[in-house]
Amino acid sequence: MGMALAAYTPTRVRYDLLLQSMVPGTPFDSARVEALLEARGAKVLPGGGHTWQLEHGSVEIHPLKEGGQWVATEVRVPLSDRTELVREVVARVAEVAKEAEVRFFDPQLGRELSAHSDGVVADQYERTARYAGEMLGVASAMPISTTESEGFQPTTKFVLGVLGFFTLLYLLVNWMSDQLGG
Repeated sequence: MGMALAAYTPTRVRYDLLLQSMVPGTPFDSARVEALLEARGAKVLPGGGHTWQLEHGSVEIHPLKEGGQWVATEVRVPLSDRTELVREVVARVAEVAKEAEVRFFDPQLGRELSAHSDGVVADQYERTARYAGEMLGVASAMPISTTESEGFQPTTKFVLGVLGFFTLLYLLVNWMSDQLGG
């Protein structure tokens, strides 16, 4: 399931995108990617990685290492009920990827991205945020409505209706049985 690929930690739920080498197994030019991100305003974090303040919010950027080797750069987009930030991230990171000559990849979708991929990424982002909100109880992902719904849900109404029908049917059969037997 694609939604399960979104990163989840007890304190943060996010949607990860990757910058990686064009050809799997070849060295990743992390220095070039970092320089381009810093030129666009990404600030170095004290514990490593970067934070990038964009028009619609901020994202964190961290190295992804396997076996001690930097194989990709993660762009961590926090989940919310709005897609403006993820759309902006797709457009801006696609520019960086093109200039750095690296691959821009969405692990949730399992596909390479371009600046024109914002719609499909936003759709998957919304599904992931909804899943996090409903299944993981992450209110920041999809805020839970504070207005109380009035009345019963349709499924509850149906079940109560069926129970009521069979109760009336039982009482009617008992009454008819008493009339015929008595």
